[in-house]
Amino acid sequence: MPAHKVPLSLALLLLASYTLQAQQSSSLQRNLEAIAAQHHGKVAMFAENLKTGQTVGIHPDEPVQTASVIKLAILYEAIEQVRAGKVSLADSIVLRKADQVPGSGVLTFFDTPITLTLKDALTMMIVMSDNTATNLVIDHIGIASVNRRIQKLGLKNTYLYRKIFQPATGPMTADQKYFGIGKTTPREMAKVMEKIVDCELAEPGTPPQPQDPQLCGVMLHMLLNQFYRSGIPRYLETAYPGADAAIANKTGALDDVRNDVAAVDAKQGMLILSIFTYDNRDQIWSVDDEGDLTIAKLARAIVTAWAPDGLSKFPTGLP
Repeated sequence: MPAHKVPLSLALLLLASYTLQAQQSSSLQRNLEAIAAQHHGKVAMFAENLKTGQTVGIHPDEPVQTASVIKLAILYEAIEQVRAGKVSLADSIVLRKADQVPGSGVLTFFDTPITLTLKDALTMMIVMSDNTATNLVIDHIGIASVNRRIQKLGLKNTYLYRKIFQPATGPMTADQKYFGIGKTTPREMAKVMEKIVDCELAEPGTPPQPQDPQLCGVMLHMLLNQFYRSGIPRYLETAYPGADAAIANKTGALDDVRNDVAAVDAKQGMLILSIFTYDNRDQIWSVDDEGDLTIAKLARAIVTAWAPDGLSKFPTGLP
């Protein structure tokens, strides 16, 4: 039989599989759109099953306010600089009174001066979404470096504009006033999370390095211990035993914005969920605000459809 010919039985089996997959995707898409339609605000999202290649989305390429989700890109660039030997996780960073800013986190309450390591600051930036720690990291690695990294990743609509609670400096595009700290799209921020979980740190055309798994483990350890659980993890951690060890995520919030981007380690493959709600009517600062609830419902629908065998766990023994 010529090599290019496929047995009829196998062809029919593949066709049936593709048809079923298409039907399931269509059903999930309708379900997600119904959930989004009930939200008193706007929803933009993108999700991908990295094993099957299935995707779903609602305005997946719509530019949105990142809020603290931009800290994923900051983390990625910091680790790239560690990898390149430009900085070290053990670098000392001095926190002074002038560095303290309000909002999420605890460093704003510390007596100063106090010396942290870069790893301490990154941990606080991710685990507690600490705004003061984020600004310390930005000062250490540079806004321009973060944006160059974003460009190298091929992201056209993702940008870090400024430090948190600090004015933008230098020439700025007109949309900075609307987007604030930064902008992205659901699809593009999903790509950043995918790079982290796939441990793709190497520049295009260059081989990985022996320390790459350890550096990726540092990032995942932070994201797995992320404090805010009212979005994507909300229903999953009650429906799936051990889900707290299967969801690596980063949230973002403003008065009328709730965002969450996560990697969910399912037994059938890794799932990337990137969900943004904005122009939200409900602006209460509570774990039960409508934005977080909508994100949680969307996440539950996606994981229920794509992970019928349940969730796995990220590797143990991370740094």
